[in-house]
Amino acid sequence: MTTHLTPQRERWLLLTLASIQFTSVLDFMIMMPLGPQLTGLFGISASQFGFLVSAYTFSAGLSGFLAATYVDRFGRKRMMLTLYSLFGLAAVACSFAPSFAWLMAARVASGFFGGVLMALSQTIVAEVVPYERRGRAMSLVMTSFSVATVAGVPLALFLVAQFNWHAPFLAIAAMVTVFAVVASQTLPSLKGHVQTHADGGTARAIVANLRAVLVDPNHLRAFAMSASMVFAGFAVIPYITLYLQANAGFQSSEIPYVYLFGGVSTLLTARWIGHWSDRAGKAYAFRRLALLMPLPLLGMTLSAALPMAGVLVVSSLLFVVMSGRMIPGMALIGASADPQRRGSFMTLNAAVQSLAMGLAALVGGLILGRDSNGQLTLYWVSALVGGCASVLSFALSSRLRLHGAAAQ
Repeated sequence: MTTHLTPQRERWLLLTLASIQFTSVLDFMIMMPLGPQLTGLFGISASQFGFLVSAYTFSAGLSGFLAATYVDRFGRKRMMLTLYSLFGLAAVACSFAPSFAWLMAARVASGFFGGVLMALSQTIVAEVVPYERRGRAMSLVMTSFSVATVAGVPLALFLVAQFNWHAPFLAIAAMVTVFAVVASQTLPSLKGHVQTHADGGTARAIVANLRAVLVDPNHLRAFAMSASMVFAGFAVIPYITLYLQANAGFQSSEIPYVYLFGGVSTLLTARWIGHWSDRAGKAYAFRRLALLMPLPLLGMTLSAALPMAGVLVVSSLLFVVMSGRMIPGMALIGASADPQRRGSFMTLNAAVQSLAMGLAALVGGLILGRDSNGQLTLYWVSALVGGCASVLSFALSSRLRLHGAAAQ
């Protein structure tokens, strides 16, 4: 059930989806470098900060499970614009948060509305772009992660320095307004899947559709691979800023360099990884990167003794490998879905990923401690846990059955 667009319209579509992803990713990522400020401002521990990060992802997971009951019954464009507008309103709520409780509630709302955006973007790519070019298309959409780290996070931290920590969320809300207008002009309606579900939105039909997705052994393997893939990074990533300031002596003004160099590195390598995965095979590319992932994870958690240049090399390698796995990984996962239920599958997959991120952040936070000097301890144990999850994703990827052209 693929909709073919002209090359020009396809490119505009991918750029629009990348813009939507950019604001969603930035909204999530900006919390992590704000860790030292928020823990000091609200007097919370590292594990409580991990819960603040997890609140977004757990809410996104819940939203994804609920959306799976209706996502295939509406046009993709209508769904995207509605959820994106509500996501923008949640960003406004974050920007005016006067207390920790308010911020927690606003982050829950942001996750609830933003949690489905990534799934919808990946679903649209899977329905519009042929599989043989999907690695390159996915890499273009996922450059949003790189741009968010290259430009978004440093700019957001600049706004924090010039104004306060509320300012980046107001800027995100302003960008959402602009990108929503662009999306209303560039997104195709993509209603073909709605006809497949012409049996109506009865509770019995909804349950039957979900059951069909959840009882498929191939889908379950894909969900497990997806969960282990994102768990690997997020056992370590949320605490990088805390670690570098507490253990490596980084100043708050030096933290943006970590995201700047990491983002530039992923921006330069994402397109190459996309082309490589199309040429060498998505499974081959993913497995090589999944096996490589434990090394930069462990290196990051043991980098405190390195000079700043060394830390930037290690952190940039971690960003490159972590984001690089997602390009062939998501192409494989999208191709493993039953085409008739791809929307529900991808939405559930986004929910699984969000829950895995939240669980990883919680586990990482529970592992961490502080010594008498205020330095983080046992960070390397989080890296070992994440590395094991990456190896598990490698093993699960070999058991996926692909549909359509991907299986040929």
